[in-house]
This record gives sequence, C-alpha cells and structure tokens, in this order.
Amino acid sequence: MRGLMMLFLAAAVIVIWISNIWLTERFTESTRNRAELRLALYSGSIVSELQRNSVVPLLLSRDPLLIRALDQGDYTTTSQRLISYGEEIAAASMFLLSREGRVVAATDRNRLGELLNTEPFFVQAQRSSDTVFNSSQSETGAFDFTFSRRVMDDNRLLGVVVVEVNLARLEDRWRGTTEAVFVANSEGRIMLSTEPRWRGRTEEEALALRSPPSAIQRAIEATGDWAFGDPTPYFFGDATIRLESRIPFRGWRLTSFTAYASVRERVNGVLALQIMGFALLLAGGFYVLSRRARLQSAIFQRESAELRRLNDRLGREIAERQKVERTLEEAEQSLAQIQKLAALGEMSAAVSHELNQPLAAMKTYLAGAKLLLQRRRPDEALSSFQRIDDLIERMGAITRQLKSYARKGGEAFEPVDLRDALTGALTMMEPQLRQMTVDITQNLPRRPVMVLADRLRLEQVIINLLRNALDAMKAEDDRELDLIVAGGDEAVLTVRDSGRGIDDLDALFEPFYTTKKPGDGVGLGLAISSGIVTDLGGRLTARNGAKRGAVFEMRLPILDRSANAAAE
Repeated sequence: MRGLMMLFLAAAVIVIWISNIWLTERFTESTRNRAELRLALYSGSIVSELQRNSVVPLLLSRDPLLIRALDQGDYTTTSQRLISYGEEIAAASMFLLSREGRVVAATDRNRLGELLNTEPFFVQAQRSSDTVFNSSQSETGAFDFTFSRRVMDDNRLLGVVVVEVNLARLEDRWRGTTEAVFVANSEGRIMLSTEPRWRGRTEEEALALRSPPSAIQRAIEATGDWAFGDPTPYFFGDATIRLESRIPFRGWRLTSFTAYASVRERVNGVLALQIMGFALLLAGGFYVLSRRARLQSAIFQRESAELRRLNDRLGREIAERQKVERTLEEAEQSLAQIQKLAALGEMSAAVSHELNQPLAAMKTYLAGAKLLLQRRRPDEALSSFQRIDDLIERMGAITRQLKSYARKGGEAFEPVDLRDALTGALTMMEPQLRQMTVDITQNLPRRPVMVLADRLRLEQVIINLLRNALDAMKAEDDRELDLIVAGGDEAVLTVRDSGRGIDDLDALFEPFYTTKKPGDGVGLGLAISSGIVTDLGGRLTARNGAKRGAVFEMRLPILDRSANAAAE
C-alpha cells in the first residue's frame, strides 16, 4: 500500500509537471498569436490612415474655390472650406499657403499669416508634381506628418495645400493595451511610441535609457496602468516577447513588446485545480484505507491468539527441520569427502609407481654424480644434480596436487578457468591413464572459459567422470577418451569414452546405482557429482554416443566477458 501511495504521488507530480509545460506552451502561443493579430491591426490602421489622407491634397489642389481664391487673393471663405473638409476626413489640420509661403487659409485660424516658406513640405511640394510626404519632430518631441501638393492653374504656381495626418490618435488606442508599441522610420528613428521618451531615438538608445526590463515595464505601465510583477517569470526565463512587422510605407517598422504575466495566471489557475483534485483523491483514499483498517482490526484480534499458537508450533518444527538439515548437510559433505578419499585410494598404487620411477632415476644420477666428483669433473656432476632437482619438482607437483585434492571443498566461489580445472584433474589421473594406455584427445579453446566455482569440488567432478570413463573401457582393447571444452552462452565440458555405453540412463544419477562389480564401487560418484554441479548452478547430463561409448556433459553458467578479459 505504501508503494501504491508513492506511485500515486509520483504520478500526480508527473501530471502536474507535464501540464505546466503543455499549458505554458499553449497559453504562450495563444498570447503570441493575439499579439501578432494586434500588430497586424495596428499596421493596417496606420496604412489606412496614411492612404486616406494622401488623397486629400490632390482633391484640394483641384478645388475651383481654392484655385480662384489663390488667383484673386480673396480668402474670405477658404478657411471655412478647409474646416468642412477637415471634419469629413478627420485630419489633424489643413492649411493653404500662398505662392510666397504664407498661410492664407487654415482649419486652425490661429495659424493665419504664418510664413512657412522654408518648411520642407512647402519647398518639396513646389519642386514636385506629385503629393509629397514629410515627417518632422517638433520642439515638444512629437512628430508631425504632412502631405503637401502644389496648386497650379495654367501652368502657374498659385500656392501649396498641406494636410497634417493625425497619427497621434493611434497612440491613444495603443495605450489601452498591455503592450509597449513603437513605429520607427527607415532610419530606425522612433516616430510613434507608447513611451514618449523614446521618440526621436533608435531602439537601442531608447532601451538604454534604463535597463531593458525596466524600460519596457515603464512603457507598458504608461499604456494601461499595468505592472509586470516579477520581471523574470519561472517559464522561458523572459518577461516579454518582442514582435516586429514591416509597414508597407517608406520602410517603416512596427515593433511591440508583449508581457507573459497573463500566461502565468492562467497556468497557475489550472494547476491549482489539478492539485485540488489530486488532494481530494488522496483524502478519499486515506478514508477508504482507514475504514478497511478498522474492519480488519477486529478480524486480526480474533485471529491473533490462534496465530500465536501456530507460531509457537511452527517455531519448534523449524528448529527441528534446521537441525535435520544441518545433519544432512554434514552427512553429504562427509560422504563426498569419503568418495574423494576412496578415489585417492584407488589412485595410490598408480601414484606409488609414478613416484618409484623418479626415485630410481635419482639414485642412478646420485651414483653418477659421486663418481664424477671423484674424477674431478664438477661441471658434469652439476648436470646430474640439475636432473635430480627436476625429478624432485615433478614428485612435489604430484604430491601437492594429491594433498590439495584430499582437502575438503570450501563454500567460497572464485573465477576458475575450466581449462585449468581439467588440466589439474588430468595431472592427478596421469598415472592411471598411463597404466591403461588410453589415447586422449583434447579440444580446448584458446581463450579462457571462466566459471564461478569452488575449484576443488569442480576437479572432484571431473575426476569422477574420468574414473568412470576408465572403468567403462577396462574390457576394451582400443581405449579412446575425448575431452572437449567449449565456451559460449554456457561453459561446457564433454567427456566421451569408447566403452560399451550405459544401459539405464534414467537411474544413472541415483545414489547407490552402479554397473560395476561388487567391491569395485558403491554408486555414489555420479550422484555426488550431480549434486556438486547443481550447487554450482549447472547441470550434469549423460547419453550414449552415436557409435559406441557414453557421453557426459557438464554445463555451468559462464562469467561475463569482462571477467574473461580480466582472466586473460
């Protein structure tokens, strides 16, 4: 139950985490799309305003009343005429200039009489036959946008009509949103902006007035009395998103900075609902568990007395069983050791013969060395002593192998090369193999075949298999013994003899089953060997060969390649 609760909590955390990422991406994309849509609307409104006002100077330059007034110098009705036009097109202002550049009519009568002959819109309009657009920054910092066109009659320049475009009202609309917006001309100078201090500067200069987050924050606060809060939200690491759009008019560029604050609020709202739902589920789970625990408590109390009695009885049975198992284990170990010592007893005669030959040779070499020393030939005597030393080493190797084999096997497993175990077993069986004249064929791989085993017990199994093979070939004239070691998914040792085979394969590994004559064996060797191989995690099998003889296979789990590499 504790695991289920941990799994539930982990699932809740994963769901909330994934929901946070997914909702943040979704709401952020929605905020971006809305900002892009607003940017497209802003750009369209600017172009529409400019296009609508660009036609007015052309219409006014062809107005007969204005042409007649400029030609005759009678301006009594011209200002009223311009005021009526201004109300229709919602222009900022319109005024008419005479040939000398003096204001003779205007929607703002306070400007009558002003001399504007040096202004760019007057000079450029005189030189061009088309409508001329000009933008200039006033002393207050705001930009004035004008369309001007000359008034002609019979190829005579009568004056210039000027229309001021009211783009400042667009800024008022932008200030009602949670964005910082500005329009820059082809030179990168900001002409319209929700932040008045940015006008006339480049974007870099405007943002350099204060640190970028503070400058953007101040601009957005000015638009809608809105504050960022944390300038670095926990998602995406940015407080705003910058969008840019090109206005199809004289290379103008429209840029906006949109805040992510609404995204956080919406995401946190959904996450709060999810957390509340998981909390309710968790509380319901605890309630169900508590009810179940109370119901089971009564049952446990009734069963506790009976369980205590059963536990006492079971404890006594376990103690008796453990005692029996220890006794059985000791008996099995003693039986295996007895079988090993019996095998040593059978090999003792052959070992004795094997040791007698080096002893006789040593006696001969000693007599020869004594004679050589008497004749003052020490170099040749040293050669005899070296041969004696080699014979002693050989005798020592045989006795050490026998002493090692006679010890009881331990419980500590270690990496063992199956090839080395086979070589050690053959060393101990060498005297018997020589006496019976056995033709041995070995097929060993070049690389080590590593297994995890007790080497003494492993050699005991191999010696048992070799002894059984020799016993099966006693009555044969042609004695052949094939020993094959293979390594792959498993370590495999195959022992194939040229005897008459096995009659009863099913009972072969049962204790006290033997095909030998009475007195030659008790039938425990293969049973003990099968038990040892099983303890090592493998299996011992037997079958009859295709032509003759028996085939025994010992399969053991092989160590991984890293252990093999370490052994190499």
